[in-house]
Order: sequence, then structure tokens, then C-alpha cells
Amino acid sequence: MFSRIFNWRTILLLIAVAIVTASIFFSNFLAKKISLEEKQKVEQWVEAVKEANNINTTPTILSSKVLTENNKDIPMIAVTETDSILDHYNLDSNLIVHDANYLQKKLREFKNSNAPIIWKNPYDLKQNNLVYYGESALLKQIRYFPIVQLGVMALFIIVIVYAITTRNKSTQNQVWAGMAKETAHQLGTPISSLQGWVEMLKDMPGNEKIAAEMSKDVERLILVSDRFGKIGSTPQLEEKDLVTQVESMVSYIKRRAPDKVSFVVETFGETEITGMINPPLFDWVIENLLKNALDAMDGKGSITISIKNETAQIIIDVKDSGKGISSKNIGNVFKPGFTTKKRGWGLGLSLSKRIINQYHKGELFVKQSEPGKGTTFRILLKK
Repeated sequence: MFSRIFNWRTILLLIAVAIVTASIFFSNFLAKKISLEEKQKVEQWVEAVKEANNINTTPTILSSKVLTENNKDIPMIAVTETDSILDHYNLDSNLIVHDANYLQKKLREFKNSNAPIIWKNPYDLKQNNLVYYGESALLKQIRYFPIVQLGVMALFIIVIVYAITTRNKSTQNQVWAGMAKETAHQLGTPISSLQGWVEMLKDMPGNEKIAAEMSKDVERLILVSDRFGKIGSTPQLEEKDLVTQVESMVSYIKRRAPDKVSFVVETFGETEITGMINPPLFDWVIENLLKNALDAMDGKGSITISIKNETAQIIIDVKDSGKGISSKNIGNVFKPGFTTKKRGWGLGLSLSKRIINQYHKGELFVKQSEPGKGTTFRILLKK
């Protein structure tokens, strides 16, 4: 499927490049052709002016037609060798009246566009008059046409690629959501069976301790199944005490962590900080961050979870003293499938970010990380 999408993208790109390239060449060809014709028109106009100014000849019908009809759209300015303006043609009369520098600006523009047409001053043969001219509206449109077409083609490619990418991501999301829900459904039957066996163990003398521990693991399986069942659905947010929520998850992870790893929960003097969360999904995020912190340490170190209650938001930092993240990997830690561990699918942080950003309308990001000194993940929750 990826290969097919890649091929379609490549074909679309090649088609667009071919069309734009052909358009540019054709437009340049037309522009050069029209530019040459316009130069010939100006030269004809100059010759007609010479004839009209020659006192020894009578203007012909052809020269009169050239003067009156041949050039109605090519802007021109006639000047002396010292740039004194003699006359102008096909320029905006309103701008000439309201802008004293308009003619001089157009003259500089025309000088940069085309070489002048020169003819002898009929009243002073030692002096030359020069006609500078610009581009007609048609020529300008043809010159700008490839740029406009390039923009249209670029927009077309962007829209197509975005549509394909969005559809691909949507399909992937549906597949993951379907797999998660099916997993939760399949876990339901064995979990129910395990609950029954645990209740039977509780009734057997001498198995109380085993039954209690098994009951905790079964409850854990129920929680995991509930989390998978919620993927793809819009979760309901509840007002909960985040201090209690975090401390509960820290307590659970601490019992399964090495003895040389210390855990600290910092609340800055507050005993209760309430926020709108979905408890099972929020716990999943905290669990993922704590497990990542543990994986980053070689069985010893410290993990500090700070919860700060501010006016507009709640800040939760999970800081570890582990090996840190290299700068080249910081931008990849939340991408699905990325992992530096030998086992795992690399989905924990990706799902955690989605839970916080999409479902809780907050933010999850790497606040700080330095190789050899540890990493801090930050969660921002709106009040």
C-alpha cells in the first residue's frame, strides 16, 4: 500500500513538473515573440514620427495609421540625450497629474526593461532623441502566467498529498482503535474466569494471601482492558484530585521498582489539586511516564513528580535521573513505533501524548533532557 501511494505521489509530481516546465518554456517563447513584435511596433512608430516631422515630405496614409492605431498599449517616453522628457504615450494620465515623480519612475523602469530606439533630432541634427518603452499589459500577463500556474500546481500537489496522508492516518487510527477494542473484548472472558477462580481461592483456608495478590493482578487486568476499550471513543472527563491520582499510581509502580530507586511527589504545600481528567486514561499516561523513567535508569536513581497549581493551568513534571535522551531523538520520542529499548512497540509515549493533547485538551512534551543527567516530561492541563 505504501509503495502504491508513493508511486501515485511520484506520478503526480512528475506530471505537475512536466506541465509547469512546458508552460514556462512556451510562455517564454511567447514573451520573446511578443517582445520582438512590440519593439518593431515602437520602431515603426519612431519612423512614422520622423516622417511626420519631416517638413520636406507629406505623411503617408501608412505613417498616419501607425501613429494613430499601431500603438495603443505599449507605454513609451520620448526624451533627449540629457533625459529631458519630450513626450509620453499610453501612460496613466491620472497618475501623471497626481504624482510629480511618476514619469521619472517609469523612465527608470523602461531603461531597465529595453534598449532605447534612437532617432536624430529633426531640429538639431547633432542631438539624438531616444524613445524608451515598457511592456504592454498582454506581455506582462504572459510573463506572470507561469508563476501563477506554478502556484496552482503547487497547491494542487499539496492538497492531493495532504488528502492521501490524512486518509492513510485515518485508516491507521481506525485499525489501531479496532485492534484495541477487539483486545479488550477478547480479554473479557478470561478475566471473568480468573475472577471466579480468585473468589474460590478466598474460600479455601490458607490461600488468603495468594488470593489477595491474585485479586490485585486481576483488578489490574480489568483496568488494562478498560483502557483498551476506551481507545477510539470520546472519554468522559471527571473532576478528580490529581494529587491522590498521581500518588496512587506512584505507589503501584514503587512496589514493582528496584529498592535503589526513590520516588518523590512534590505538591508545593497543597494537599488537593483538582482537575478535569478521565481517571483510567490519565493513570495510563502517568504509568507510561514512570515506566519510561525506570527504563532510563540502571536500577538506581530518583524520580520526582511535581504537581503545581497555577491560575490558568496545572503543571505536572515527571523528572528522572536516568541516561537522558540525545538531541537527535527528542523530536522522535512521541512518534509511533520509535523506541530505544530492545523490547516494546514504541507506542506508550505516542498514546500518552494523544490522551493528553486530544482527549484532555492539554499538552505533553519533553521539557528538558540531557544525556547522562536525566529527562523531564511535562504535562499541562487547563483549569
